[in-house]
Amino acid sequence: MPRTLFDKLWDAHVVRTLGDGWALLHIDRHLLHDLSGPPAMAEVAARGLPLHNPELDFATPDHAASSQPGRTPGTFPLGGRLHGALRDLSAKSGVRFYDLGQPGQGIVHVMGPELGIVLPGLTVICGDSHTCTNGGLGALAFGVGSSESTHALATQTLRQQKPRRMRIRCDGVLGAGVTAKDLALHIIGRLGAAAGVGYAIEFAGEAVRALDVDARLTLCNLTVELGARFGLIAPDQRTVDWVRGRPFAPIGEAFDEAAAHWLSLASDDGAVYDHEEAIDAAAVAPTVTWGTSPEDAIAIDGHLPDPADPLDAPDDAARGAIEAALAYMSLAPRAAIAGTPVDWVFIGSCANSRLPDLRAAADVARGRHVAQGVTAWVVPGSENVKRAAEAEGLREVFEAAGFQWREPGCSMCVAANGEQVPPQARCVSTSNRNFVGRQGPGARTHLASPAMAAAAAVTGRITDVRTLA
Repeated sequence: MPRTLFDKLWDAHVVRTLGDGWALLHIDRHLLHDLSGPPAMAEVAARGLPLHNPELDFATPDHAASSQPGRTPGTFPLGGRLHGALRDLSAKSGVRFYDLGQPGQGIVHVMGPELGIVLPGLTVICGDSHTCTNGGLGALAFGVGSSESTHALATQTLRQQKPRRMRIRCDGVLGAGVTAKDLALHIIGRLGAAAGVGYAIEFAGEAVRALDVDARLTLCNLTVELGARFGLIAPDQRTVDWVRGRPFAPIGEAFDEAAAHWLSLASDDGAVYDHEEAIDAAAVAPTVTWGTSPEDAIAIDGHLPDPADPLDAPDDAARGAIEAALAYMSLAPRAAIAGTPVDWVFIGSCANSRLPDLRAAADVARGRHVAQGVTAWVVPGSENVKRAAEAEGLREVFEAAGFQWREPGCSMCVAANGEQVPPQARCVSTSNRNFVGRQGPGARTHLASPAMAAAAAVTGRITDVRTLA
């Protein structure tokens, strides 16, 4: 019987079938960060249990670590305490720990793939909802809660209920200036933030196959903003070439054998999905959010919705949601999104802080300067990304243009390290969530691609990056 990619990965990891769609799965990799890692490891220790397979667990501080240049663990005091707990518990438990300033440190969903810790076909968990990022490599990756993380540390297994399968086919060719981030926001805007609830989503089609691996990671990163825990893209030769030579990847003959297996993981012809959607990639424009949910996304040449228009607000709930979002964002109905003045720009996060993201932003910043009154940050996703970008001269490009070059971490995406957008300030951000208060109390966030964020920084307003070419 033909099977989907998800079915193949799921079936390969079932330790025991539990009935009613539930199964006990083996977990191949467990990523731990400074917010969710210490409580889980402390709970295992409190029960007097060893970690089942500490060699399969990897820890790094990211969420609460300051991104301030010259930082130390204690630059942000709460972050320092969490850093110390993660470091000490990792040492006691035999977990590999990547410390600040060391190659390998960074946002868990950036350092995991770049080191080859995450590989196609593996199950990967982390106490973070954006673990689905790793599905861009063809891994079965998903976020877990604290009790699940504790269970996995102690047993290397998790009890999970199998979701339904959805395929989103993206055919056609993305236009100039249109990126995986634009595609992701377009999909969420079209389908809605709850469209993927209860599903594992496989992205397929011509436009997805054309994406490089870093862009695939971006696309899968935003799967959870569709409501799904799992996002997947089938491994192909581009994936194999990207993984080759990474520190934890197989080598020699073992790599060749692994690669042959990875290439077998594509969905079979005739595989049946519970739901399918089709996206015309050629119709996607540079996209930006206007409201307080990733589904509040429109093309850069679009206009804001009108709560009084039945086409925009077909019922009282929709009307109330639009009114509340416009009020919070201090925007007017029917106004054009392009030209909206901005105060801050943040380029970073697990969605868009990899080397190609920084290159794209630098291409816009080169020879230009951040507009007066705008504060713009660039936060690399990992120490390795930072060093590679500096070796290419990207730091000099950004600093010459008036951007601040920061240390690796989550930074202003989640504002868990004291770095926040000021109240009522408007920020164009390459992160993945624009919820109320996500970047700080009263902060107003517009999600966009790195190139679009850089364009906003140098013009002082939300701008179609294609006009700067």
